[in-house]
Amino acid sequence: MSQSDSKSAVVPGIRDMLARLISLPSISSASAKWDHSNEPVVRTLAEWLEALGFSVEILEVPGMPGKFNLIGTLGSGPGGLVLSGHTDTVPFDDKRWQSDPFTLTERDNRWYGLGTCDMKGFFPLAIEAARAFVDEDLKQPLIILATADEESSMDGARALAEAGKPKARYAVIGEPTSLKPVRMHKGIMMERLKFEGQSGHSSNPALGRNAMEGMHEALTELLALRSGWQEKYRNPNFEVQFPTLNLGCIHGGDNPNRICAQCELHFDLRPLPGMNMETLRQAILSKVQPIADRRELSLEFEPLFDGVPPFETPADAALVKACEKLTGHTAHAVAFATEAPWLQKLGLETLVMGPGSIDQAHQPDEFIELSQLDPTVKILRGLIRQFCL
Repeated sequence: MSQSDSKSAVVPGIRDMLARLISLPSISSASAKWDHSNEPVVRTLAEWLEALGFSVEILEVPGMPGKFNLIGTLGSGPGGLVLSGHTDTVPFDDKRWQSDPFTLTERDNRWYGLGTCDMKGFFPLAIEAARAFVDEDLKQPLIILATADEESSMDGARALAEAGKPKARYAVIGEPTSLKPVRMHKGIMMERLKFEGQSGHSSNPALGRNAMEGMHEALTELLALRSGWQEKYRNPNFEVQFPTLNLGCIHGGDNPNRICAQCELHFDLRPLPGMNMETLRQAILSKVQPIADRRELSLEFEPLFDGVPPFETPADAALVKACEKLTGHTAHAVAFATEAPWLQKLGLETLVMGPGSIDQAHQPDEFIELSQLDPTVKILRGLIRQFCL
């Protein structure tokens, strides 16, 4: 038995690897009753990667006990290729599943289980692709990256960007895209706007300061900003070609005969690539702060979460061209957000491409088609040959 064969023998096949990962709950959620540590998944991946000769670094996410990132590196030197995925899944409703979400179940030429598609299924395929190169003299390193909490906060990817790790030249994030390369997506901003005034009897408006009337003016300004942005910014690569702003929920007041003392709005903004999130926040603040000042209302304006920046890799980038050639599909844009902006921040030429369909992500009876497995391994090996050998 060769050295390569002995290394590979320690690591299970694709099905057994995925069954093991699926059996380890790693839900990330803002709700404490759902949230799990991802450490068992990370330790399992580390075991397999080390058996194949990867050097493995496990990094706890600062301020998040029980949450870890993993960087597995085969070879050394500058440059190289990162194959990246997140270790966490969304919560689930077991009453809507036909089988146990934590047991890999095969039927109808599909593997079912929580995370099969989004996106634990990518790791066994990346490891299987790497097996073929464990005894090769890599000119550039191959890195397998596993992150924490993509589904809730993206704090795993943020922590890596702040730490300046990993160092490489190219990165493929294996989110479910039906093996069609994705080179751009919109950003996500969720914001909170609150006015606070003074309550009083409704029979005399002079007795109070009406926060709801202030919010009425603010809504008019927000809709005017939206119209302006949609006239100024367009990108034909997206199905919805302009930035969107959705007024999601509003709360205020407590009784018809009391002047409304508080009014709060939550809204969602999806900027196109090229739009800066902080610039957008400042534009909003410049419109609502004068309302608060004129009406003598206190103002709170803050993100509900840190947001995800928009992402774009140029159409003529080497990684985009390589993935288009290997898949036969032109790189396109999607409506969902990923960890790509943080890998891009590290200086990596980044693209999103993986097995499974986004239509199955976050759904009961999540699955991955068996017909996607071999093509994924073949494509990943093609990328490793091009960027590591």
